[in-house]
Amino acid sequence: MVRHGRSAPDGSAAPLSAAYDTALLDLDGVVYAGGEAIPYAVEALGQARAGGMHLAYVTNNALRTPDAVAAHLTGLGVPAGPDDVITSAQAVARLIADQLPPGSRVLVIGGEGLRVALRERGLVPVESADDDPAAVVQGYGGPELPWGRFAEASYAIARGVPWYASNTDLTIPGARGIAPGNGAAVEVVRIATGAEPQVAGKPLPPMHRETILRTGARRPLVVGDRLDTDIEGAYNGGVDSLLVLTGVTTPAVLLAAPPEHRPTYVDADLRGLLTAQPDVTGTGAGGFRCGGWTAGVEGDALVLDGSGGPLDGLRALCAAAWTHAADGSCGLEAGKALARLGW
Repeated sequence: MVRHGRSAPDGSAAPLSAAYDTALLDLDGVVYAGGEAIPYAVEALGQARAGGMHLAYVTNNALRTPDAVAAHLTGLGVPAGPDDVITSAQAVARLIADQLPPGSRVLVIGGEGLRVALRERGLVPVESADDDPAAVVQGYGGPELPWGRFAEASYAIARGVPWYASNTDLTIPGARGIAPGNGAAVEVVRIATGAEPQVAGKPLPPMHRETILRTGARRPLVVGDRLDTDIEGAYNGGVDSLLVLTGVTTPAVLLAAPPEHRPTYVDADLRGLLTAQPDVTGTGAGGFRCGGWTAGVEGDALVLDGSGGPLDGLRALCAAAWTHAADGSCGLEAGKALARLGW
């Protein structure tokens, strides 16, 4: 299980696909970006599945239905069914249904994924603040979501209607770069109303609960690219995590991570599921070794000596930075050390 106050990435003698029964995989930035598969993702997931690992796809993106996500994955070469997909729309719909009676009207600010999830829980989606909603729910609606939808949410919330959000990711990765996510849209409504939504998505408990209920995972491994959602969600749920460097998190951001954002394992991409993970060991002189690299702290900077694969060097640097920072964020200069690794 995850160690609170982690001071170094863990090692694993067995491939992660054998050490864990279920991979809880984020989608954007992990399996695909901008609709296209990330390099090595399809092959790696196929091998993990063939070896007996259950694959579940857990996304904060509430726009699409599980059927649509599963069809997209299958089209990329990653066979998946709707039951393999868990979305923040499902998590927020369960959260609302736990607090409101069946048949309650819910004003939807978002896409079809929210509407389908609400109906699954016996709730009735509506489109206007004048439809007498008992709640407002807001989720990512894509780049074409009309501005007037935020006004509808604001009108209802100003009348005292409770407000829910599927997630508050400020950004979302795409083929052309990083775009505003649902969290940016939530900020628009927050500014207009002064209200605060109840949030369901990663890294908060409702999403973890939804995932475990739907997958039945007994020894899950969260796999993601974001520290503030995927990795913090694993930390909050008390489960292990693998950070892949195919999305929004850079090595520099990883080194500065506070305890709740420190993953159990770090790898370049989803091929990390198929391999053992190297140990990071102390040198006895304040340094940390992984592979052929030794990392430490000199003055206000991280330093790195040796040679070998860049990921081993990054793991050693994580140990040096996280140990130095203890329970806070590391503010050490890391540019020269990362440059030695090609970052």
